[in-house]
Amino acid sequence: MDLKSIAREVINTEIKGLEHVAENVDDNFVDAVNEILSTNGRVIICGMGKSGIIGKKIAASFASTGTPSFFMHPGEAFHGDLGMVTPDDVFVAISYSGETDEVLKLLPFLRNNGNKIISITGKPHSTLSQSSNFNLNVAVPKEACPLQLAPTSSTTATLVLGDALTVALMESREFKEEGFAKFHPGGSLGRKLLSKVSDEMITENLPVVSKATTASDLIQIMTSSMQGLAIVCESNQLFGVVTDGDLRRAMKNFGSAVFNKTTADICSIGAKTISPESSMEFAFDLMTELSVNSLIVTDNNAVVGILKK
Repeated sequence: MDLKSIAREVINTEIKGLEHVAENVDDNFVDAVNEILSTNGRVIICGMGKSGIIGKKIAASFASTGTPSFFMHPGEAFHGDLGMVTPDDVFVAISYSGETDEVLKLLPFLRNNGNKIISITGKPHSTLSQSSNFNLNVAVPKEACPLQLAPTSSTTATLVLGDALTVALMESREFKEEGFAKFHPGGSLGRKLLSKVSDEMITENLPVVSKATTASDLIQIMTSSMQGLAIVCESNQLFGVVTDGDLRRAMKNFGSAVFNKTTADICSIGAKTISPESSMEFAFDLMTELSVNSLIVTDNNAVVGILKK
């Protein structure tokens, strides 16, 4: 059994499926996007089984890129969750066959409630397709599954069409990275764009030493702080910094005599500093420009923290 050939065949089959879906994109896609853009409600995405799993991803992508959205399981919807659906909401129903019973049972309520329905199916003449306001066709020539049973090419096609909707909505809304950061405050982009240095800097147990600190004490302080540097201050004002690199160079230059030296003999005068009110975006750009992984945070030249990538 040639497993690499199997992998290539699956991938190529799914690529051909996506090419087929791309050819079938029509005005329904445009109308669906415009309907979502014009609604005052949310986008509710519904699907059963594998279609539901794909629907959850599409709903998450919508929500994180400026289109309020959530996933609703059709079984739960039929047993009370329909109470969350308002007339302003757009309902996206996913079913490759277009005949999924759990989804079709929701249609009478949605029609009576005045909801616009966007269906994503592989059968344009199915019950769901014909009952929706807009049908997005994700028909593929064949599944990658050799038995033609497990959803493979069809779920990939649905996922990619969901991505196409997401990007079309983003560009229509002129959604920027600042908006993405707003919805992802815990991610690296959110940290970069939304946070200030004061929100991220280290303020506890700062490795602060004086010019007179002995090299042996300096090494102990740097080791215990685990910051990779020591901050040299004079009268509470920043004088310089000792990095791990400075320490290694001093040990190479002075040998065992390094332990008779003071911090003033080892440190680099001056340091790369930043204000606590600076944005993290500016801080990251500065660290990249200076090729450093940390900055000393100062307020009127008084050390108040350390900022690390």
